[in-house]
Amino acid sequence: MPRATTATFHSDAVRHNLGEVRRRAPGSRVMAMVKADGYGHGLERVVRALPDADAFGVASLEDVARIRALGAAQPVLLLSGFDGPEDLARLRQLRADSVIHHASQLEMLEQGDRGDPIRCWLKVDSGMHRLGFAPADVRGAHARLAALPQIADIVLMTHFASSDEFADSGGGNRDQTAAQLRVFAEATAGLPGERSLANSTAVLGWPQAQADWVRPGGALYGMSVVAGRPGPGFGLRPAMTFSTTLIAVNPVARGERIGYSASWECPEDMPVGIAAVGYGDGYPRHAPSGTPVLVNGRPAASVGRVSMDLMAIDLRAQPDARPGDPVELWGQGLPVDTVAAAAGTIGYQLTCAIAGRVRRREA
Repeated sequence: MPRATTATFHSDAVRHNLGEVRRRAPGSRVMAMVKADGYGHGLERVVRALPDADAFGVASLEDVARIRALGAAQPVLLLSGFDGPEDLARLRQLRADSVIHHASQLEMLEQGDRGDPIRCWLKVDSGMHRLGFAPADVRGAHARLAALPQIADIVLMTHFASSDEFADSGGGNRDQTAAQLRVFAEATAGLPGERSLANSTAVLGWPQAQADWVRPGGALYGMSVVAGRPGPGFGLRPAMTFSTTLIAVNPVARGERIGYSASWECPEDMPVGIAAVGYGDGYPRHAPSGTPVLVNGRPAASVGRVSMDLMAIDLRAQPDARPGDPVELWGQGLPVDTVAAAAGTIGYQLTCAIAGRVRRREA
């Protein structure tokens, strides 16, 4: 028998979520973010599930090649752009777009590059201070690109640092997104070209950021990363169910301690279930006791430290649970955002961390 730990991909959920993005941003084209192996859901699975996406966004040329191998003809954007002159021939061969975020990339294009025109996405650093041209340098960078015969269209883009805090949320960083919108508008005023600003949370909570293109990532997979508001609260459906089974149910006496470092003490005589999942499968080791799970579709919680292959579950609310019963770590009955909040992280990290030994299937 194979190990029971399974990640199930729900293609219908991804399609539903794309539709929800379109409903919220009806005037924008949608670039589906499929980097990091489709946020851990499987790049090929996601691309096949989204034939109506207007474009795809990836982090490597290898990912572009995987998309082209599927026969997908949509534009594919290399989000960090090319790293060296040797990448340009491959970029053209794969018919990929490239982000231009640094003067060194402009220099590579100006120093003898030739070939079919490339569509470039000129990135403005409007306040995140990760990649992009400073606002004062945007016009000069745009002029240098526009002067090159090997450059086709130039799209203007930026990325938000705090768009998970909506204007009406009362969050301490909500003013940053408004400031980034102003900086981008001023830096690009009068420049020709389409615009792209909104990531997932901007699609959900900053409609004024929905320009010619939106770039949803987590929202396509049913995640929101908005504090206290899991994806289903925005009409999104979880695209992954991470599940396993109980392999033991043990009676443990009051005062006994569970797991490594004896970190959790039984408050009474109680049944403790052992599930076939651990950090070796991608479940977060740092998830504390009390992190929610579902056993037989009903609420339960982890106890003790998560180990490499196993985790312990408090079954006091389910005294009839038996080995072989299903355990949902996250999925359509338990949003990954909820589990991530308990573990002090975000759902993106959890889905991206699913290990290679986990069985994959499609619903």
